[in-house]
Amino acid sequence: MKPLIAPEELPTTGRPHWRALRVVRNEVAEELRAVLRDPTTLFFSAAMPVGFFALFVGLWGAETDGVVTVGTAMLATFGTFGVVGVCLLTPGIGIAEDRDRGWLRVKRVSATPLPVTLAAKVLAAVPHALVVLLAMTAISAATGTLHLDAVVWARLMGALLIGGVPFALVGLTVGLLTSPNGATAVLMALFIPSAVASGLWMPLEMLPDGVQQVAPWLPTYHLAQLALAQMDGRVGLDHVVALLTFAALGAGAATLAYRHAR
Repeated sequence: MKPLIAPEELPTTGRPHWRALRVVRNEVAEELRAVLRDPTTLFFSAAMPVGFFALFVGLWGAETDGVVTVGTAMLATFGTFGVVGVCLLTPGIGIAEDRDRGWLRVKRVSATPLPVTLAAKVLAAVPHALVVLLAMTAISAATGTLHLDAVVWARLMGALLIGGVPFALVGLTVGLLTSPNGATAVLMALFIPSAVASGLWMPLEMLPDGVQQVAPWLPTYHLAQLALAQMDGRVGLDHVVALLTFAALGAGAATLAYRHAR
């Protein structure tokens, strides 16, 4: 069992804001280590998206889709798939497991405020998602289908990583209200259908008309479109507004779930 108060979290001398940053850093590091120890989360949030990306890039990546290759466009769509998977599953399953084994009750009497622990779970999803995106980039480059300059690539990565944070709030909400098995089932039930219906695996034009009409109501669709906009210079303001609205709803839901879990 984890110690009640980690040595790094004991009161230390120094300015309060530096102490707070040190606590957050330690909490994020612990969350990242916890992800590496969880094979279920690693498979669904990292191995599966990267594996699908490698498969589809190998089959169709060299084809041209407008001004970029399909492999380059897939970095936006499958990148969205990877980021959303990480941001939903990593904090969601993690917090559900902490609740199940009573670790959250320990945190409430430890030196680390529980909201800091919850925030760390959200923040830890960002470097995890970055690793997934870097793996996809490496595969695209290795197959000769990556045609982006460094500035556009950095803009694409930034849009995906920032846009993934609202999904982490949803994952946190589900994890605060369900068991570990329940959280996995609920999050996968949200994740896979929304990915398919948003055109992350195949172009929306290939999907039924009913699915095409549903897609604009899904935040996964707006994140993918915002990522694609970085490649052709579009602003994508409507997608930003949609994601900000989703973020506000996610924050409200996470707050209510936190109060209920207490």
